[in-house]
Amino acid sequence: MSSATATVVTVRFFGSLREAVGRDAVDLDIENACIAGVRKRLASLLPADGLQALSGQGVRVCVNQTIVRGNVELGTGDEVAFLPPVTGG
Repeated sequence: MSSATATVVTVRFFGSLREAVGRDAVDLDIENACIAGVRKRLASLLPADGLQALSGQGVRVCVNQTIVRGNVELGTGDEVAFLPPVTGG
């Protein structure tokens, strides 16, 4: 009988997203080692308005400082960052 091994990732929040979730970063043990797994785990940790902010239009996700799209697989030690929409003037 084998047991699932959790993957440990660091999740960082920048700019207005940091304000919305109320923290800079969190280390997560996740069994479903992908972006969807991170989002699911965050749903049990963050306030509803913080989760809504992370799902907002224009929010970008980076893995190890590279912007990604879709449900990217993760490994132990990976860094996932949520970046707010870019604004400029």
